[in-house]
Amino acid sequence: MSSSSSRPPAGPAAAPASDVGGPSSSAPAAGRPVLRRPTLAAKPAPPTRPAPPPRAPRPDRAPAPSGYRVASGAFVAPVRQVPASATSTVGGLPTSRLNKRMAELGLCSRREADDWVEQGWVKVNGVLATMGQQVTAADRIDVDKIAQGFQEQRVTILLNKPIGYVSGQAEDGHTPAVALINPRTHWRDDPSRNRFSPPQLRGLAPCGRLDIDSVGLLVLTQDGRVARQIIGEDSEMEKEYLVRVVYPAPGQAVPRHPGERSAPLQEIDERDPVSTNVQAVFPRELLERLRHGLSLDGEPLKPARVDWQNPEQLRFVLTEGKKRQIRRMCELVGLKVVGLKRIRIGRVTLGNLPVGQWRYLSPNERF
Repeated sequence: MSSSSSRPPAGPAAAPASDVGGPSSSAPAAGRPVLRRPTLAAKPAPPTRPAPPPRAPRPDRAPAPSGYRVASGAFVAPVRQVPASATSTVGGLPTSRLNKRMAELGLCSRREADDWVEQGWVKVNGVLATMGQQVTAADRIDVDKIAQGFQEQRVTILLNKPIGYVSGQAEDGHTPAVALINPRTHWRDDPSRNRFSPPQLRGLAPCGRLDIDSVGLLVLTQDGRVARQIIGEDSEMEKEYLVRVVYPAPGQAVPRHPGERSAPLQEIDERDPVSTNVQAVFPRELLERLRHGLSLDGEPLKPARVDWQNPEQLRFVLTEGKKRQIRRMCELVGLKVVGLKRIRIGRVTLGNLPVGQWRYLSPNERF
């Protein structure tokens, strides 16, 4: 007998591979576990989205018109070239907007002109004017007496601004100069017959500015004609200043940025005793540069009248008003401003008006 017939079986016989999972496997032998592969449900197919419609072919870009130029470089983009402003004409005469023409004629400010047109108080050649209407120099402009009456009630005030007040809106906690306009500070020697009333403060605005530590004549007005005379874009009205200076040494008064604060100034009194003879040591050629030859902000300044008022004070007469102009001019020639006072605008002078007090512009006064 062979050795294979006497060896006991190693274990249960494996089922044929063909029977796994087949019908015969439903009755397994006792004590034999049978593992069946679970049946997985098929996942539903995702919904089919409709295909997007085909895009229309992009049209070719039209050639750039003659009024365009293109930027250089890898990226080329159209950049519109601003055309030269064309002046329209009527009958060979150039036209301008009605409000501008009325301001040029000194009738009112542009804003007032628009208000009057809106109220129906303006006629052009006998016809009621419209907002934004174009007119020529030959057109006749008539203003209703009602508008003229409103204008006559508007006041212009002259204030001797002290140190510590800003000329315009309140800033950095400092009080605006208009706060000084009240009955208590009205100069008792005011030659006008006007009497103060609260409506006179409505729309009262400064014409030009004086720094917080500068003193002197500040004009506040409700009248747009006065404002345009003094600070209009084409105004060349003279402003006169007394400027107290010291001369440390050439080059020691470092020019400053217009927005940078300098050391506080002193209040100027023309009767103060002179303690330093700056005039004796300041080079005359630098005085000539103050009169003409300096530039600020990359632009040459207009000629100015600059002379010695006394050995430590200069008198400036300017027809322009850049920010902190006098101080920056002086710094360019080595001078340091320690006091600044405005004493005249046009033909109107500060006179004997006390510091911190105000008066009305008289009917017979003209800037």
